[in-house]
Amino acid sequence: MPPNRNGLVVHTSLLFDPIQKAFLENVSIHINHQTGAIVRLHHRSTPDLPSPLRKDDIDLRGKVVLPGFVDSHTHIFLSSDKERFHSHQMRDQSPIERTVRATNHARAALLAGYTTYRDLGTEALGNADASLRDCVNRGLTPGPRLFVATEALASSGGYEVRTENKLCRGSSLGLSLPRAADIADGVDGVRAAVRRRVGEGADVIKFYADYRRRVMRFPPDIPGPGGQVLFPPDRRERNPAVVLFSQEEMDAIVKEARLADVPVAAHAAETSTALMAARAGVTTVEHVFVDSAGVMGELVEELVRQKTIWVPTLATAEEGFDEGKFETCKVAVKRAFDGGVRLAAGGDAGVFNHGLNSREMEIMIEAGIPVEDVLVAGTYTGWHACGGDACGFRFGWWDEGNRADIVALETDPRKDAKALRKVSFVMKDGRVWKRDGRPVDMIAATQWPEELISMSSGPDSSDGSAGPASERASLEGPTFPLLSIRCSKNSTPAASDIGWETDSFGV
Repeated sequence: MPPNRNGLVVHTSLLFDPIQKAFLENVSIHINHQTGAIVRLHHRSTPDLPSPLRKDDIDLRGKVVLPGFVDSHTHIFLSSDKERFHSHQMRDQSPIERTVRATNHARAALLAGYTTYRDLGTEALGNADASLRDCVNRGLTPGPRLFVATEALASSGGYEVRTENKLCRGSSLGLSLPRAADIADGVDGVRAAVRRRVGEGADVIKFYADYRRRVMRFPPDIPGPGGQVLFPPDRRERNPAVVLFSQEEMDAIVKEARLADVPVAAHAAETSTALMAARAGVTTVEHVFVDSAGVMGELVEELVRQKTIWVPTLATAEEGFDEGKFETCKVAVKRAFDGGVRLAAGGDAGVFNHGLNSREMEIMIEAGIPVEDVLVAGTYTGWHACGGDACGFRFGWWDEGNRADIVALETDPRKDAKALRKVSFVMKDGRVWKRDGRPVDMIAATQWPEELISMSSGPDSSDGSAGPASERASLEGPTFPLLSIRCSKNSTPAASDIGWETDSFGV
């Protein structure tokens, strides 16, 4: 095996290939650390390796190696609803707190093996996800590769922070609430909204095909006297998902997004709404928990015909539904899989805590989907959900030029139901972030260069006495360059990349 002079080699004994949907033995992955890309795969004839290994080589034999995981439905700016309802997070938490939390979420996701996140809306924080994406891309903070939607699209009154305190809205006595979606109505309106999202830096367009927009007709019960609606409707669901856009509007959203070469994700709780979105040609449909209209069979056929990906978010269904409804959701997903629908793994992380993302793949396996197909849903199909080649990268499978995203599990997911939680190694873009189960090289602190430390304290001043060097300093004045940030040759962005110049301060 010839040496890889421009990078490193990761050696494996068991590697999952999403294209073949097979576990391969004795494969070594050659990586160019300068480009962060895979150079080639080498199939060894034996499990053995030359001894000793080169300094930069990584031995993952004895572990199960996969491409980095892709979570196709996340909200990086939300934390678990069990800790605080997401509407309260949107209403009450400061942008600074939410950004700090998002930074922690990104780190947790990366260490859990998720090297790519498709983030479908900041939930009342504008285009902050695009800014966080750029910070990750610039190496300012660790996290998954982010593909973001900025704000989701919704029709008037469709998706917003709800409150009964609307009486004085707009006056000095009113309650001011953050905008939760980019509001658009009509064919021209939705086309303009797509253009706004693209201009704000969106990688994907998300729209609410339906939502519980009539919630204020029978507001949620609250504690205390008079807090409950005494006679809610008994002939229908109290707060059902209601369609937000017409078929013509959905068609226009997809057509406009295609002009910008951007994928489209449609939130749809009802099968009837998901059917409309699939007919419009969306890239993915999200959720699809209810079949009130009895059109699941028709939806499956349309998803297959349109090659639309379903992201079922079963993990959030487990969080929010009773056992009976949750089981119904799992049965529906298995039926769709058996019918030929492509699935992508995305659990709606943010409804539950980031870092627990693998629960989505676990539930898919519990629903009866073969392990190999679930791993494809969590890797290769995730790339397609992000737009495929339109996203500007290739990841989720092994090929020359693909991103060097690698995770290693301690146990085999075909034998251990909790194997996907046991991530001991994470590499993203050729850089190791977790090794032997421990974080590696999380953003180094700014430090003084060694030469300046040694120059500022000579042998005559080590004990605090005034030697010859001190006498010269007292006669000649202090040696300012030794304390100058500009002269420190510091390579950290905080010190060198923002243009600190003494002249600008007039000194």
